[in-house]
Amino acid sequence: MTTAAPSAAIATIQPVFTDAERIALAGFLAGSRGLTREAYALDLRQFTTWCRARSLALFAVRRADIEGFARDLEAKGRARATVTRRLSAIAGFCKYAVEEELLGTSPAAHVRRPRVDYESHAVALDRNELGALLVAAGLGPPAEHALISLLALNGLRVSEATGADIGHLGLERGHRTLTITRTGGKIVTIPLAPRTARAIDLAIGERTEGPVFLAADGRRLDRHGAGRIVRKAARRAGIAKTVTPHTLRHAFITAALDAGVPLRDVQEAASHADPRTTMRYDRARGSLDRHATYIVAAYVAGAAR
Repeated sequence: MTTAAPSAAIATIQPVFTDAERIALAGFLAGSRGLTREAYALDLRQFTTWCRARSLALFAVRRADIEGFARDLEAKGRARATVTRRLSAIAGFCKYAVEEELLGTSPAAHVRRPRVDYESHAVALDRNELGALLVAAGLGPPAEHALISLLALNGLRVSEATGADIGHLGLERGHRTLTITRTGGKIVTIPLAPRTARAIDLAIGERTEGPVFLAADGRRLDRHGAGRIVRKAARRAGIAKTVTPHTLRHAFITAALDAGVPLRDVQEAASHADPRTTMRYDRARGSLDRHATYIVAAYVAGAAR
């Protein structure tokens, strides 16, 4: 049987594998795209490196070995979400190997995973700070204004914004639109606020193809360059907090909830597969305003009259 050539993602996984293990790794990663695939490759690379250091063959690991890997991650101070993600990648890989009859049973099937905290601990911007940032961006270069508007007014992930192409801009039923590729490869068309559309038009100028956002060297802007642009605009706006592209996505979600947008619509706009992800932003912003203490105090006060 001829094995397929390893993908670019597989090439970064250094331990030596058997043919069966190599086929399973390539097949499992081939089922994902973009950042998801990169994350899975990183998770599996770390696990296989851990196995190699203990002279464990990949298809010989037991549940106790995977549990030991998780405990080592925790001992190194890795966040619970990181440990859970890595265990999920291992479980997914093992499940794939079982389905392809490369493993008899999955050693990861019953591995305990840390309980993930569904509260949002991201840096938050209030309405005034968000407005000040957009004003500062509007006074800067058009590309900066367009990028920050996409992050703050559309809630895009930084990879979605930097991955935008001129050819994906359109017009639909009177709406200026942009077609983007979401996490997991889902393709969606989103409307653009008028200020965002104008900023994008100015940013691309006479160009008719290629990336919407270019770096100084003419290549596509990457996430690091986008981060520098956001931080620079935040400083000009007088915001002392550490502001990242994700901060603006967080601000979009919070602002939408504050403005009364239904939770389900916010979930769709933010492309959250799990509604709990959106709900944690709702809890974080409203946990004080809607705390039961106010209701109980009013209830008891009514009875005391």
